Amino acid sequence: MRKFESLSELQTLIGQEIAVSDWVDIDQKRIDQFAEVTGDHQWVHVDPVRAATGPFGATIAHGFLTLSLLPLLSASAMSIGDVKMGVNYGLNKVRFPSPVKVGSRLRGRFSLVAMEPLPPMGALRGYQLTLNVTMQCEGADKPACIAESVSRRYH
Repeated sequence: MRKFESLSELQTLIGQEIAVSDWVDIDQKRIDQFAEVTGDHQWVHVDPVRAATGPFGATIAHGFLTLSLLPLLSASAMSIGDVKMGVNYGLNKVRFPSPVKVGSRLRGRFSLVAMEPLPPMGALRGYQLTLNVTMQCEGADKPACIAESVSRRYH
């Protein structure tokens, strides 16, 4: 985990990779739980027997499951000491270039694209951060997900 004392430390890092997360295991239980919560019971995700004869040879994680791991990956990748509150503002771009097979491990690589000051919110001051996130599947040639994430961090 990379630790920053303050948001202001990030200003000189625009255009650079700033952090890399821990690996996260993608097992069938996680996939099944995501299917249950979202109602997406596509066989390629939840039926290991049928998926074994399908195009990927095994079940695969939902693309949105992969994307939903962004906060977990971010939390293991970096901390910013003076941040009192962070909110997800949205995504500019998302692509899923490669499937995530059950039994895989994912990690995120975070690059700072932009950092803009925000209007004060009460006593809080903050910045809007745009991060390019590349989610790597261990051993895969292509990323599992590439996303441009926009968040607001207040101190």
